[in-house]
Amino acid sequence: MHDHRRLGRELDLFDTDPLMGAGLPYWLPDGAVVRHELEEYIREAERAAGYRHVYSPVLGKRKLYEISGHWSHYSDDMFPPMPLGAEEVVLRPSLCPHHALIYRSRSHSYRELPLRMAELGDMYRSELWGALGGLTRVRAIRLNDAHVFCTLEQAAQEARAALDLIGRAYADLGIRAARYRLSLPGKGGKYVADPDLWRRATALLREALDGVEHEAVEGEAAFYGPKIDVQITDPAGRESTLSTVQIDFHQPERFDLHYIGPDGAKHRPVMVHRSIIGSVERAVAHLIEVHGGAFPAWLAPVQLVVLPVADAQVEQAVEVVRRARAAGLRAELSGPGDGTLGARIRAARLVPYQAVLGEREAGGDLAALRLRDGSRPGAVPVAELLRRIGACVRARGAELWAAA
Repeated sequence: MHDHRRLGRELDLFDTDPLMGAGLPYWLPDGAVVRHELEEYIREAERAAGYRHVYSPVLGKRKLYEISGHWSHYSDDMFPPMPLGAEEVVLRPSLCPHHALIYRSRSHSYRELPLRMAELGDMYRSELWGALGGLTRVRAIRLNDAHVFCTLEQAAQEARAALDLIGRAYADLGIRAARYRLSLPGKGGKYVADPDLWRRATALLREALDGVEHEAVEGEAAFYGPKIDVQITDPAGRESTLSTVQIDFHQPERFDLHYIGPDGAKHRPVMVHRSIIGSVERAVAHLIEVHGGAFPAWLAPVQLVVLPVADAQVEQAVEVVRRARAAGLRAELSGPGDGTLGARIRAARLVPYQAVLGEREAGGDLAALRLRDGSRPGAVPVAELLRRIGACVRARGAELWAAA
């Protein structure tokens, strides 16, 4: 059973320091590679799905969160406000109020809708010390967030499109959903008091879930509306939420958002919140545990290790590493000074591709290829080796070796 906290430190992916503080991990170079590749994958997937990306500040006036409802419904999870002259500013606990303001900053026609706005943005939550753990529960969060501003008639379709995007991402990442949960409000005062809002939003999410096996659970909704939670389980069987899709009538009303309809009048848009992989921290933690550190080739911190058998092949091996890096691959040299060939092969067991250069290979511009799964395609011309590895990496699939 893999524990991402142990593996993350053993593989030099991330760590913590008491001077930085609990729940504030830092990323080491190999972990930063995984994080960067994951973020770039998400950006590309979102662009292909019609999203446009923005940046917004991690601070906002307290008044912003009073308008959004976070201050009255969510302040226990927020850091205290900081005085700034005559004003108070807050580390944001959510990106949605900022995106509402960006939408409001320009007038919009119904012809522009759905308007899909995405951001990989930082936010901060004042988690209790006892709840913190590795990358799964942190105080500084990198969130894959997006908001779709659309008409009422478009909302269910946009929510379903977000579920489809989540499914494709899970397939590419080699992870699976444990279950889909329709999260509804429960008793108590932590939810916005507007029965019609909840009824309409829930009906739209049920429409989006048509044909998808799910269960409804009370008490798990966001304070402003119901949501679809895509649940995952860790190796110990513990369940958590990775991805979400939400329907929101509340914030468009609070921020007085509108678009101009075909009748020339102002209409209120619906706000669809969606997160494909949730927080980058939790997503990476799950990937570490699912793959045991043996990431898909496109995510692997090192994709190719070149192993000269003896000192005589080191010069040629250095050249192979240079060519691999020029081709966009993350390649490293593991020479005789690092131990016996067998020891070096074992040390690189999590690397997708191992290229061994003996006397025969070095003399013929070849490499004896070993794959992480134990298969050995044999001696391959270096140019072909790099081309085919590059094709597998670009495909972002699970396959290690594509057909010639």
